[in-house]
Amino acid sequence: MPPVTLNTRKIVILGSRSVGKSSLVKQFIDGHFSESYYPTIESTASKIISYNGVEYPCEIIDTAGQDEFSQLKSQHAMGIHGYVLVYSITSRASFNMIQIIYDKILNFSGLSEINAIIVGSKADLHMDRQVDSRDGQELANSINAAWIEASALQDVNVARAFELCLAEIEKKNAPLQPPRREGGCFVM
Repeated sequence: MPPVTLNTRKIVILGSRSVGKSSLVKQFIDGHFSESYYPTIESTASKIISYNGVEYPCEIIDTAGQDEFSQLKSQHAMGIHGYVLVYSITSRASFNMIQIIYDKILNFSGLSEINAIIVGSKADLHMDRQVDSRDGQELANSINAAWIEASALQDVNVARAFELCLAEIEKKNAPLQPPRREGGCFVM
């Protein structure tokens, strides 16, 4: 039996400016944190992410920061499998933008729900915290998304955030998957 070729999963990172989106991606892809900050226009990186023992090629699209009035680009809503919605735990305004961004995606895509994870970034800056963990978890629950806090600087929960995003995608895609073949039988 030939090996199964899986389709690439497209994951978009969205959030306000300066919340650490690019730092999370850089830490995840390259394994390091950069102290210097250059505003992102948009970049795409690829990495294989494992879920339930299966490796999925993932295209990770790092976007420019969003604000209330920024336009959502069609490539950020169409053909996307999952979203990493990032706020900084040190910015209540960036947290409040998550619901606005989520609603924009739904409006633009015409979907009633998306595969998403909400990430509270800069978790290492707990002394400057403006967003309580409970608030992040409650928002995630309200939109049926996963939630986690992460630190790109300390490499805490960075890979886990992307793994959770893929898990959200695959959980909701599971009914669409063909039955797995084990031995000479199909498991139904």
